[in-house]
Amino acid sequence: MTLMTFTIFDVIKTAKVVRKIDKNIKIVLGGPHVFIYPEETLLQDWVDIIQIGEGEKNTPELFKNIKDLEKLKTIHGVGIKNEDGTFQINPPDEAIKDLDDLPFPARELTPIQKYSSVIAKRNPITTMFTSRGCPYKCLFCNRPHLGKTFRARSAENVIEEFKVCFDLGIREFLIYDDTFTINRERVVDFCELMKKTGLNTKVGFDIRARVNTVDRELLIMLKEAGCERIHYGVESGTEKILKVLRKGITLNQAREVFKITKEVGISTLAYFMIGSPTETEEDVEKTIDFALELDPDFVHVTITSPFPDTPLYAMALEENVIKRDVWREFAKNPTKDFVAPHWNRELSDETLHRLIKKAYKKFYMRPGYIIRRLLDLRSFSEFMRKAKAGIKVFLLK
Repeated sequence: MTLMTFTIFDVIKTAKVVRKIDKNIKIVLGGPHVFIYPEETLLQDWVDIIQIGEGEKNTPELFKNIKDLEKLKTIHGVGIKNEDGTFQINPPDEAIKDLDDLPFPARELTPIQKYSSVIAKRNPITTMFTSRGCPYKCLFCNRPHLGKTFRARSAENVIEEFKVCFDLGIREFLIYDDTFTINRERVVDFCELMKKTGLNTKVGFDIRARVNTVDRELLIMLKEAGCERIHYGVESGTEKILKVLRKGITLNQAREVFKITKEVGISTLAYFMIGSPTETEEDVEKTIDFALELDPDFVHVTITSPFPDTPLYAMALEENVIKRDVWREFAKNPTKDFVAPHWNRELSDETLHRLIKKAYKKFYMRPGYIIRRLLDLRSFSEFMRKAKAGIKVFLLK
């Protein structure tokens, strides 16, 4: 199973079900949490083995030798518990250079029809990764298990996966790369192949991008290729906080790109965060106003959280905003009463929760916005998904 810090209770629940069915089944964990906290993970009695780094290369060997403790000790990236209670954690292999060598996920083994999205136009939907590694240096983010070097699958390889998914009945895709548009030439090749194969008229897809990696020409190509939605990380409505977050973009870049994206006919989702270092309530109000000015189709607002192994978390510990290494403590002893820390030196948790509710209601409860969303509906199932989401915003306390 993949383990991320904020999914640990789902993983624990699943592991307990497995143990109940057959206590001899081995439980192997990978993912970013395991990479950051290998020893803390192996301390858990519901874990047998961990795999750190990219697991595709070594996991087959791990499975082949799952009962051979001595053999496991020789496999890169594998961590095990010794009989004396100590751990052996082997360093991971080098990052996989050619991602085209990897097989596609076996989606045919999953209940494909169950996957949907509140912002999707059609079902079923699937997620897809076409690259690994992010070269940017945002204060709040880290991908330690994937590294900072950008590695991408070829456009041809991505199109082949689209074809396989289409044959399974999948009609919408969320390409979940950190930034799909880092390599312009690859994006252009992908767009041309989508048109050449005719997939652009049969499916729709979302991407995640930065406002400093697209322009009108590229956006037109993406639109013609079947791109229906772009998720942009804007984060703040002030230049001051963008600099604090090391985002590497400007407000004017965001204004221009949202304007062009709308003009070419692609929907937008904007990510924002509130409660960053040095941010005041006035700054947050400017962020809310900026979200209204950009007027994306959807916004996603979160409270800035210093997550494990990020520069922001290191800063919070160094500046005593967070008094103890709470994430490591949580990794050792995950309890459901744990509350993820915020950067709350300038703004209290109470204030942050009040402001985030204000942001959501001010954006989504606008009569004009609601009317536009209703006019944009294509099906009753889409109406039901969006109605449920709208009720949650309306009832936000």
